[in-house]
Amino acid sequence: MTVGSQMKTCHATLKSIEAGLDLLYASTTEQDLKNTIEEVAALIKDARHDMHQQIIYVDKKEPQYKTKL
Repeated sequence: MTVGSQMKTCHATLKSIEAGLDLLYASTTEQDLKNTIEEVAALIKDARHDMHQQIIYVDKKEPQYKTKL
């Protein structure tokens, strides 16, 4: 598996985590838990965004790592 493929897998995993957090948020009434989920979701969103930016960089600047999806 190339570095590009690993990065894209990581990005997809982060998206999956976001979806799981959204489901958990919707299914709880505990306000403290909702606040924690919101904080974690923001961190995951930032990480996913950063990973996406790195994927774009690698695809443009490091063609040996580029993958086709």
